Amino acid sequence: MNPQFWYAVCFFVLAILVILLDHFYGMLRTPNTAVNKPYSYSKVQLAWWTVIIIAAFAAILLVACDVPVFDQSTIILLGISAATTTASKVIGLSDQSNPKVNPANLNLESDNFILDILSDENGVTVHRLQALLFNFIFGIWFILKVWNNIALLPSGKLDASHIIPIMDPNNLLLIGISSGTYAAMRATENKTPSPPTTPAPSTTSTSPSATTTPTTTAPTGG
Repeated sequence: MNPQFWYAVCFFVLAILVILLDHFYGMLRTPNTAVNKPYSYSKVQLAWWTVIIIAAFAAILLVACDVPVFDQSTIILLGISAATTTASKVIGLSDQSNPKVNPANLNLESDNFILDILSDENGVTVHRLQALLFNFIFGIWFILKVWNNIALLPSGKLDASHIIPIMDPNNLLLIGISSGTYAAMRATENKTPSPPTTPAPSTTSTSPSATTTPTTTAPTGG
């Protein structure tokens, strides 16, 4: 039984499941009143790492018939994504009752997947791009490490608990900072400054000046 084949099967089955759940139930979308709801970056990030980690877990379980023990870095990695999603959800709920938020910004239509997760109401933002790149790059690294490690499982060179890679604390810190920056900047999105208060134009009316009617003296009879 080729372990890499089963890893690929697990990965694509989970990825297709996520796509179907989003298609039918909007699992990765921002909840609003738009007909075509935009994708949520935080939900996509959580789904990305969930698929990557659970696919590795399921493949090891199928090939080795053993439950792998997650390293602390893997748990922290999933925790960062969960915390980012939670923070984004709380901010979104707060925005719905915030008078400074333009209601039109809360009900934007979807453009496309990439633009949705990279943009706020003003367009593409650098903090979203940074978070996306870090999570994508480290995610690909994680997949490749599992792909190479799981091939060594049948030979006994690696046991089930050493297939999933251990992420360096500095790399975890990098992902945490990028996700934290996204969450902090997310709190400033959709906010519109209150329009300046201008004094109402004066409506004082001037009363017409009184006109004096000349008095004529009747002549007196002699």
